[in-house]
Amino acid sequence: MALPFARSLCLCRRGAKRLGAAAAEARRGISFKLEEKTAHSSLLLFKGDTGVKYGMVGLEPTKLALNVERFREWAVVLADTAVTSGRHYWEVTVKRSQQFRIGVADVDMSRDSCIGVDDRSWVFTYAQRKWHTMLANEKAPVEGMGQPEKVGLLLEYEAQKLSLVDVSRIAVVHILQTDFRGPVVPAFALWDGELLTHSGLEVPEGL
Repeated sequence: MALPFARSLCLCRRGAKRLGAAAAEARRGISFKLEEKTAHSSLLLFKGDTGVKYGMVGLEPTKLALNVERFREWAVVLADTAVTSGRHYWEVTVKRSQQFRIGVADVDMSRDSCIGVDDRSWVFTYAQRKWHTMLANEKAPVEGMGQPEKVGLLLEYEAQKLSLVDVSRIAVVHILQTDFRGPVVPAFALWDGELLTHSGLEVPEGL
């Protein structure tokens, strides 16, 4: 027996809605928080561990739980969710910071190093009002990006690319070619001010 037209139309709409939701979920990137046990003693997490602020003094190292995952020499913190495939997009709000680094790093990078210094992290760095890429302590200038209030990062694991995104135009400013060999996590370093992360976002159309 044929379904009544109204019921058939309703079922079609429900199916389309489910397909649309599935497509949106496929475009959605990782959702993460910052991992406190990796945070250097000069860094404080806030807003449900989605933000990090720099303190000149910071926490007394003797009051921190001892663990091998904490960065010991540099003001670095890693996210708690690793990426092994797919395309992922997140944004970072910059508050009163004139010197910071944002990017991704191997989950097991040395805790005595800093992101951008070794060859197992890939970052964009902002200092002295200029942007650079940074890998293995080598810098290259990034043009077309001014002093940030909010920036985006697009990670394409299989394509081995990390892109800096101008969120005001939803446009890629610079692409950093990577060399992923295993799981990587969002990574952050800063020496003043605050960074607030926004994850679980859909990859913007056109990127």
